Amino acid sequence: MESKDWFLLTLLAAIWGSAFMFIKISAVDFGPILLVTLRLLIAGVVFMPLLLQRKYRLLFRSHLPGILIIGIFSNALPFTLFAFASLGATSNMLGILNGTTAFLTTVIAYFWLSESISTKQVIGLCLGFFGVIILVNPANGSATLTASLCALFGSLCYAFNGNYLQKYHANSDKKVLIGWSMLFGGILMVPIAAFNLPEAMPNLNSIFALLWLAVVSTGIGYLGYIRLIERIGAVKTSTLTYLLPVFSILWGAIFLQEKITIFIFGGFIFVMMGMYFSNTTTRVKK
Repeated sequence: MESKDWFLLTLLAAIWGSAFMFIKISAVDFGPILLVTLRLLIAGVVFMPLLLQRKYRLLFRSHLPGILIIGIFSNALPFTLFAFASLGATSNMLGILNGTTAFLTTVIAYFWLSESISTKQVIGLCLGFFGVIILVNPANGSATLTASLCALFGSLCYAFNGNYLQKYHANSDKKVLIGWSMLFGGILMVPIAAFNLPEAMPNLNSIFALLWLAVVSTGIGYLGYIRLIERIGAVKTSTLTYLLPVFSILWGAIFLQEKITIFIFGGFIFVMMGMYFSNTTTRVKK
């Protein structure tokens, strides 16, 4: 990897790691449903100048089934679950629980894609599961059980989506899939959002947080993500998974004065080890 690739990788991890902090800031004023709806619609608009180019317009119809599935399972549903989770959890907890996506992906791949699981990966799954147990322990005041479960189900959605893309869209155009799925995810949320409007106008901090989430974290962030995959491949780009929890803890401590408790530190260590071991290269079962 060239130095500019390392820079983009680290920058993207810092941006995505900050998303949990901005979700927590804005979810209270906007409400989880409206927040996610606006986030996806605005992010979809960011992609429009690219998607309306002729070569991408021609791919829309053939990619439409995938766009709808990804719009639900990679955008609308997990974004909403994490937004609800933010009402009962610190942003650093959200970032760490989001890290469980790595070993949940391994489990789904074993059953759905017939990928074998090595001894090293089994160890990773056990370590990761133990880390989750530490984090969702009622003695950990950093998150309620409901918030933790929302975040875990959100991570499960991301894990499903990763395997779905691998199984059905390995050769599809990622710009078309990701860009349109954001817009369609937002459109699907509009009827629900219409019945979940806030009673008062959100304050400026919440509005700024929404714009950061939509334009930077989601819109520009995913453009950078696609660029990284094109330059260094999906495997090397996946190292983002390890950096996100680190930045979520860092930003939460600096800007929200969130405490790094013994439960958070212990759970973080086990989840990180689980991510490392479970990301070992797998082989297809014979």
